[in-house]
Amino acid sequence: MNNNKNKQENQQIEKSAVAQSEESILSFWQENKIFEKTLENKTNGDFVFYDGPPFATGLPHYGHLLAGTIKDIIPRYKTMQGFHVPRKWGWDCHGLPIENLIERELGLATKKDIEDLGIDKFNTAARNSVLRYEDEWKKYVPRSGRFVDMDNAYMAMDAEYMESIWWVFSELNKKGLTKEGFKAMHLCPRCETTLANFEVNQGYKDVTDISVTAKFELKDEPGTYMLAWTTTPWTLPGNVALAVGADIDYVKVLSDGETYICGKELLEKVFENKEFEIISEMKGSDLVDREYIAPFDYYQNDPEIENTKNGWKVLAADFVTTEDGTGIVHIAPAFGTDDMQLGEMHDLPFVQHVAKSGAFKHVFAETIDGGDFAGMLVKQKNDLMSTDIEIIKRLAHDGKLFSKKKLVHSYPHCWRCDTPLLNYATTSWYVNVPQIKDQLVESNEKVHWVPEHVGKGRFGKWLDGARDWALSRSRFWGTPLPVWFNPETEENVIIGSYDELCSYAKKSGNNYHVVRHGQSQSNLDGSINAKLGTENGLTDLGREQAFGEVAELRDAKIDMIIVSPMQRTRETADILAKELGLNSDAVYVDERLIELQPGDVWEGKKWDDFHVTTRSKGGNPYLCRLENNGESLQDVYKRSMKLMFELEEKYQDKNILIISHGGVVRMLQFGMAHRGLEKYAEDFFYNSPLVKNGDVLKLDFVPFPHNAEMEIDIHRPYIDDFELVQDGVKLERTKDVFDVWFDSASMPYAQQHYPFENKEQFENQFPAQFIAEGLDQTRGWFYVMTVIGNALFGKTPFENVIVNGLILAEDGKKMSKSLKNYPDPYMMFDTVGADALRLYMINSPVVRAEEFAFVEKGVREVASKVMGRLRNTMSLYKMYAGDV
Repeated sequence: MNNNKNKQENQQIEKSAVAQSEESILSFWQENKIFEKTLENKTNGDFVFYDGPPFATGLPHYGHLLAGTIKDIIPRYKTMQGFHVPRKWGWDCHGLPIENLIERELGLATKKDIEDLGIDKFNTAARNSVLRYEDEWKKYVPRSGRFVDMDNAYMAMDAEYMESIWWVFSELNKKGLTKEGFKAMHLCPRCETTLANFEVNQGYKDVTDISVTAKFELKDEPGTYMLAWTTTPWTLPGNVALAVGADIDYVKVLSDGETYICGKELLEKVFENKEFEIISEMKGSDLVDREYIAPFDYYQNDPEIENTKNGWKVLAADFVTTEDGTGIVHIAPAFGTDDMQLGEMHDLPFVQHVAKSGAFKHVFAETIDGGDFAGMLVKQKNDLMSTDIEIIKRLAHDGKLFSKKKLVHSYPHCWRCDTPLLNYATTSWYVNVPQIKDQLVESNEKVHWVPEHVGKGRFGKWLDGARDWALSRSRFWGTPLPVWFNPETEENVIIGSYDELCSYAKKSGNNYHVVRHGQSQSNLDGSINAKLGTENGLTDLGREQAFGEVAELRDAKIDMIIVSPMQRTRETADILAKELGLNSDAVYVDERLIELQPGDVWEGKKWDDFHVTTRSKGGNPYLCRLENNGESLQDVYKRSMKLMFELEEKYQDKNILIISHGGVVRMLQFGMAHRGLEKYAEDFFYNSPLVKNGDVLKLDFVPFPHNAEMEIDIHRPYIDDFELVQDGVKLERTKDVFDVWFDSASMPYAQQHYPFENKEQFENQFPAQFIAEGLDQTRGWFYVMTVIGNALFGKTPFENVIVNGLILAEDGKKMSKSLKNYPDPYMMFDTVGADALRLYMINSPVVRAEEFAFVEKGVREVASKVMGRLRNTMSLYKMYAGDV
């Protein structure tokens, strides 16, 4: 949807009297902070509400407005009952939805394209796109009449939020609920990452595909072929065995001069258009251990493939049936769960002839047209059959094709980029959900679902069949897995906090002490002296303070001094260097330690006035720069931290003294806090005690992963470049990031930075009394929150949930921006008003998890017949109310 175009269209609509009245009410609410005042009511204690985070990469639609209306009505009602009902907004920030958006915008077709561009550039673009529509959301949501705090929203990409995610994973690991495994999973070849089973279920489509029955010639009986059927011809080069049912009846038949073996019950179906003669019958057990020649024998003599002596034989398997196919199953352990388990049971060769990109790895045979299969994608978007057809052509050319047939079946596609998925064996990290399945089911019985049948039916059945949750993704923009591997001990190190992370950091061995210069005249009168070269030396007290530092520093055995170029700091350094026995060549002047530069116009004025002005500007004072040639607190922090990282890299095992100014020393202290700067720096800078003149501090500097702003940042590539050491051994980081659903599942804890902050508050308010989202979240947010809550605390994180259904366009089709088959919500606000829209939606079957076709005429009827009558009644009352 073109946002500018929508604004132009909205401007052309003359606002109705109703819309003007609603906007007047909104202004009154905002000016008088009505929502904030409702939060002062704590008569009956807390009523806790969790808000599921949306992405801000698109504009709100009616589905958002419907869920938002439900989320507004219940908290308002509980507020009127005397409860304290905080309503904190949040943003989803990571994952494939963002990555796919950036790939399209940058013209990146594959994962390799991203790596060629650079992970740093890609993730920077992703970060910048996350809140591109934030301003529009902040207009739509309040305009819909909803009370919610959007100014202090939690964000899944914040350093504090991500630290809590690490804690969640670490706790699950301690409880034995996480594991790393190699198993068959659904993989998106375009994104080159695996998906969780509940994500896979979101993308099934009915498609036309092609199946093939291939001929497998027995080695001990040339001219006799076992027939195996598959709907994935591209997996045939990875064939290493055939499976039969031990107790199933099989027949050997003669047809068109060749001999075939297949299941007896399927004989008529397999030979539907061919004449045949039964030669003999046998049980599947009679076929076991017979060897055959694979249709593609590229790997049978490959020296890099292990266990080839065990391959290309007939095996018995319980999963073989006669429901369809031939009663003989082609086994490719790299591309199916049953196949892989059978392969592990019999030590079969593992042939993975397809890369994660979905392309054939090797030239196992030439195509009929003279090219080769190497690099050919096995499944392409909007083209499922082309590669399979090439495989079938090859089979036919080599005399190994028995039959082919088109079929319509349900096939999984990536829920974000719509690429056909592959069943692919690979390594992933999992949450062992089956281990706590009984707990999930029991806990869910205590939840009040509206409608009830969703909780007991759709959601309950999903819990009954709960499987391992694959939570790692081989991608870029996400919270990284806090998993490092020690190659010597062959054990994983799981990190649960930033302090723990830094405890493994590779360190220089340097010790750092920091001194704020002795008192100067500007300190006495609180004036600003930031210009280099200005006369402002130490007072008599300042010199005494400098001499007073010597005793404490003598024990530190200082090797070198790094000092600000200002007169007062240089004089302090001269005194200390002389008393500590350091030559002048051990003293280094560094301009990065200079006083905060507020701008020329502030020179000589009062620091108190400067800080008051900075904080009165609105926005974040940490980022505020009053003059063009002035600095913000962020600028001071960046230059001071750059110096620290440079010292850490340049020197080893040195005792270093840093002499600077109060603001700089405070920023050096803050660099040790491992917190997001924009969120915490204002409180730290203005509310923590200022270091006094002449004070000596031991600065426990430890390197941390950081971005260009020198903030702690564990996103890739910063975390990839951060070196961890255990007992002298360099640890190897697992490059994967978390499934974005793990971010949102951690919301109850991460939004409060639990357990690092707000510990008592969280524990007193968990679980939430109320949540609400759409029906699709039964296999999304509702599910993952249930898993994590029960895994951590033995309870579901919500007690009551309202599930809404899907709002469709008037024609019953899915609402589509490209089709423009629904009215713009803002147009409805400006004509009939938000109250009519809210009442229309909330009085429909959609609030009870049913589908509902949105009809504009219906909204206008509510506006006229209900809201209009109410306003007429109010007008009549005012007319005759008199002075009452």
